Amino acid sequence: MALATKTLSGFTIDLIHRDSSLSPYYKPSLTPSQRISNAALRSIARSKRLQNNDGSPKTITIPDQAITEYLMRFYIGTPPVERFAIADTGSDLIWVQCSPCVKCVPQNTPLYDPTKSSSFKGVKCDSQPCTLLPPNQRFCGNLSQCIYTYVYGDHSMIQGLMGVETISFGSKGNGAIKFPKLTFGCTLFNNDTEDESKKNTGLVGLGVGPLSLISQLGNQIGRKFSYCFVPFESNSTSKMKFGDEAIVKGKGVVSTPLIVKSIGPSYYYLNLEGISIGSKKVKTIINQNDFGNILIDSGTSFTLLKQSFYNKFVTLVKEVYGVEGEKNPPAPFDFCFKNKGSRKSFPEIVFLFTEARVRVNASNLFSAMDKYLLCMWVVPVSEDDDPIFGNHAQVDFQVEYDLQGGKVSFAPTDCAKD
Repeated sequence: MALATKTLSGFTIDLIHRDSSLSPYYKPSLTPSQRISNAALRSIARSKRLQNNDGSPKTITIPDQAITEYLMRFYIGTPPVERFAIADTGSDLIWVQCSPCVKCVPQNTPLYDPTKSSSFKGVKCDSQPCTLLPPNQRFCGNLSQCIYTYVYGDHSMIQGLMGVETISFGSKGNGAIKFPKLTFGCTLFNNDTEDESKKNTGLVGLGVGPLSLISQLGNQIGRKFSYCFVPFESNSTSKMKFGDEAIVKGKGVVSTPLIVKSIGPSYYYLNLEGISIGSKKVKTIINQNDFGNILIDSGTSFTLLKQSFYNKFVTLVKEVYGVEGEKNPPAPFDFCFKNKGSRKSFPEIVFLFTEARVRVNASNLFSAMDKYLLCMWVVPVSEDDDPIFGNHAQVDFQVEYDLQGGKVSFAPTDCAKD
């Protein structure tokens, strides 16, 4: 097992799409269109989780009861215990469900028990890891132990004790990369909706906040990571790379500024100036204080656009593609059209980010729901909500986040081969 040091140049791990045959969530009985519909519903539910609105909770039926698309396998403790967790660029904390749990989502593996790990250490209230939590999310227990509370935008909540532990990525044996002192959350209360598969046992936060995996690895990986998502129907695993292995270079690479906002959630933002189809384009309206007007997310499949801009974009699609929208599109899609001639090629769509033209294929934005019906992986959100550049639009791109250089880069790639 390789012990991670300051000289670690980089490493690669598998990301498993929840609908892949390699996933613990996999249900062979589902049809391709059912998988697409389920992913779309999860995407809408996740967008509600990311939006920090103060309104009342909204009810939505979430297939398989888990708002995630990509899972990461890792090993925690000594001796190491295997866990599948959500890989999430939209949050910070690394956490697992722990024993003795007051309320937890049922899982089909034993809860992680810190008393059975020789490498676990609790975190005190006055220690640095505890002070990295926002003041309204940290509390001090009777024994001076650091207690965290995270409330997500969909009103689900986790609570538990902060700890320091050995966490390994890669294979269980000698091929693993081992990090001996990562701060994590030992969750003792989790009121999230029940996960039918009982496989999802935690989360690995990849956001920009100080307690995320990226921030904790910091200089060891040059504050760089990338992912490469394989197409929906592929049986290959997607890859996540860290450090030198994450760097994208060569022909076709484009880069846009990575924007981190000082107020609000620590998401990754980009600046979208418009979208073009063929020779025509629609522009966003960017206010002076609105630089960084769309967040980029690994866990939301849909791309979400503010209603006014979405309307202009759909009008452009209809005009350039020469189609009419279906009157009753299948939920939760908003725009579908009949492709009666089974047309194979469409004019290219380009997302016009600041300094970067990201050209996507029709398959990045449309899926066939039946022989003739194509539905678009773009939906509207209210003018008050954050737009999101979703993972479906990012398929077959190596996407590098360079926090040190302050940029996100896109390289067209066959992710199944890379």
